[in-house]
Order: sequence, then structure tokens, then C-alpha cells
Amino acid sequence: MGNAASYLLVFFGGGLGAMLRHLINVTCARCIGTAFPYGTFIINITGSTVMGLIAGYLAFKGEASQPWRLFLMTGILGGYTTFSAFSLDAALLYERGELGLAALYVAGSVLLSIAGLFAGLAIVRHLT
Repeated sequence: MGNAASYLLVFFGGGLGAMLRHLINVTCARCIGTAFPYGTFIINITGSTVMGLIAGYLAFKGEASQPWRLFLMTGILGGYTTFSAFSLDAALLYERGELGLAALYVAGSVLLSIAGLFAGLAIVRHLT
């Protein structure tokens, strides 16, 4: 499979995943309200669960071609939530016995991502 085809699979899968994420966010806001980020909460949990199902299937059955992996895991799940990739990376570190690295990865990703968001907000507030 060519490089261009790989990018197109990720592109179309990502679009589908992003549409699904938006649908869930809007539906949750309308049905449950916005006092808690229910949509994102549900998306992160379901995305990580589906990533686990696909990764587990591929690890034990290994019957998916690279195009399907790109379309499903990188594309759809990447567009749906990157939390699924984060969860898979943390689980792989843990399963390799790299407990310290897994903990550092989880804590560092969460703390530095939130810090980065606050830094971005502060920069925009300062500039405007």
C-alpha cells in the first residue's frame, strides 16, 4: 500500500471518528446537561475500551491488515479520542514491566497537558 493511500485511510477514518465524537458531545449536552463533561468522559472510556478490544484482538488473532489498523486505530479512534492511544501506550509500558515509566507517562501527560492548556490561556489573555 502506498504512502498516499495510508494517509487517505487515516484522513477518512479520522473524519468519521471526529463526527462521532461531536455527535456524542452534542447528544450528552442536550440529554444530560453541561454541569459535568459527560460527553468527553464517555468518549474517553468508550474509545479506550474499543482500543483495548482491537489491540487485544490483533495481539491474539493478528488477522487485520495494516490498512485496517490505520483506518480503525489511527483514523477512527484517533479522531474519536486520542485518550485511547494514551491508554494503550500506558498499558504497553505497564505490561512490559516498566512501572516507573508508565506512572511517569500517565502523570506527566495529564499534568503537563493541563499545564500547557493553562499556559496557552494565559498567553492569549496577556496578548488580548
